[in-house]
Amino acid sequence: MKRLFKKKRFWVVLGLIVFVYFNNSSLFTNPPAQKPMLLAHRGLGQTFDMTGLTNDTCTAERIHPPEHPYLENTLPSMRAAFAAGADMVELDVHPTKDGQFAVFHDWTLDCRTNATGVTRDYTLSELKKLDIGYGYTADGGKTFPFRGKGVGLMPSLDEVLAAFPKQELLIHVKSNDPAEGTQLARRLAALPADRLSRITVYGGDEPIAALERQLPHLRTMSKASLKKCLLPYMAIGWTGIVPDACKHTQLHIPDYAASWLWGWPHRFLARMNEAGTRTILVRDGGGFSAGFDTAEDLNHLPENYAGGIWTNRIDRIAPLIQRRTQ
Repeated sequence: MKRLFKKKRFWVVLGLIVFVYFNNSSLFTNPPAQKPMLLAHRGLGQTFDMTGLTNDTCTAERIHPPEHPYLENTLPSMRAAFAAGADMVELDVHPTKDGQFAVFHDWTLDCRTNATGVTRDYTLSELKKLDIGYGYTADGGKTFPFRGKGVGLMPSLDEVLAAFPKQELLIHVKSNDPAEGTQLARRLAALPADRLSRITVYGGDEPIAALERQLPHLRTMSKASLKKCLLPYMAIGWTGIVPDACKHTQLHIPDYAASWLWGWPHRFLARMNEAGTRTILVRDGGGFSAGFDTAEDLNHLPENYAGGIWTNRIDRIAPLIQRRTQ
């Protein structure tokens, strides 16, 4: 009797292993027909050396020698990104003194501009007078190739929404202030439903939670939402079940961690697509999320990958992806 029980247990365990393998292996799935979704981080801007990067590093002081004239988070940089082949553009927002949102990356103005302080110390019209190219240098301060060329280029969120009425946008709330989430919700609530369907917002847990309370149908993402999705998925995803927290959201997955996800890549992507969720793959940058910016970076993508790709160099990557998928 004991021997019979052991045999049954063996076959049950073996059957479970076989089920898990076949239910999550991409070897037995047809490659997806769609092309990868290209997400241009901050539009098309100047890139910089990420070696030894910290939260306090002034990245404008360590840019690579410029290969194009665009500055991040500007209307020209976003136009260039979409023209180069971006499917979505990411932009950063900060509040202004007069209740608007300025599109600008850094916590302070000190690094990139000819001003000090933060955007909320200034009205939008005052921010328009700043030179956002003032601090850029590729040679340790010997030359400043964009100084004097960035005056008036800091856009408002309203200007971005007006300039790109039909394009996919990813808005980054840089703070963890819930009031900013509420303020942004009031602005976005004025948009028609079809426009909101092409907007995603991510950022700190507090502002995103406040935003979700006002606009529950908007696609959002935060660290908290990532955990709510991925931790349960790691527990039950082998069954093919997608937790409710993984539905209608966006996931930013570091490339080094993606292979640990059940069904990665094709089955995982298919499950998330069916749940209305986008998956964006980012490169690991020594603790910072870097982009797929070179041909060598693309070698880290799974074969026939059809999810999202985060890049700082859409001008380089879009043609390479086009050739790969022809």
